[in-house]
Amino acid sequence: MSETNTFGTLLLDVGIALLQAGANNGRIKTTMSELAAVYHYVPYITIGASSVSLVLHDKNGNKLFNDVRTTAVHGINFTIISGMSRLGLLAAANGWSVQELSMEFIKYKAPGHYPRLMILCFVSLAGAAFCYTFGGGYIEMIITFGATFLGLYVKQQLTKSHVNTYIITYIAAMAASFFTGLFHITGLIVSPVSAFSTCVLFLIPGVLLINSFTDLIEGSTVNGIVKGVNALIHVLAIALGLLTTIVILNLKG
Repeated sequence: MSETNTFGTLLLDVGIALLQAGANNGRIKTTMSELAAVYHYVPYITIGASSVSLVLHDKNGNKLFNDVRTTAVHGINFTIISGMSRLGLLAAANGWSVQELSMEFIKYKAPGHYPRLMILCFVSLAGAAFCYTFGGGYIEMIITFGATFLGLYVKQQLTKSHVNTYIITYIAAMAASFFTGLFHITGLIVSPVSAFSTCVLFLIPGVLLINSFTDLIEGSTVNGIVKGVNALIHVLAIALGLLTTIVILNLKG
């Protein structure tokens, strides 16, 4: 494989890694363009909802590389986005060869992860803090902590099993809200509003909504609409999960 093909394939890998990590279209194009400029290529990049297309030209306009890559995996990983965004600057500053760039890419593509228990505890603590912000007392905060912990645990387990993401959101919302509702029907909390409304906040697709707005602003209308609709379906799944709990437990006020 020629160096141009090697670099083109690597550049597509960078774009797909960013897309999978939840980067917006502008960030993906900027990172790929900066890397291409370091190695004196002129890139033409097209980003779809789940694909990245790349055409590389030299400075004389001759086409050197043309390929497209697709992915079905999407998530949020700011460590990967940050690492990939620095590759262009580091490659220019250190004068990396394509092989050295490939080695650095592998390192940034697989960053370390926080322990699972730590993630569960801190996300649950954030949920409890939101409960307090919305007027909940200490009992409601503890219940919200437990509900968020359970909901996130269920979400992680279902994600490992490759269940549909919308179904995951629905089941996780139902699990978290059901946990809260049980304490209401037993009489431990009189009004579950604060705990009930904050135990599912970890499921809100904030990054998708922001990326949708950003893509629309930058002119990527189709991708912006796709991400916006995707986010709204997740919101609908959360609402259906809450509604299911309300109907099953016959919660009132």
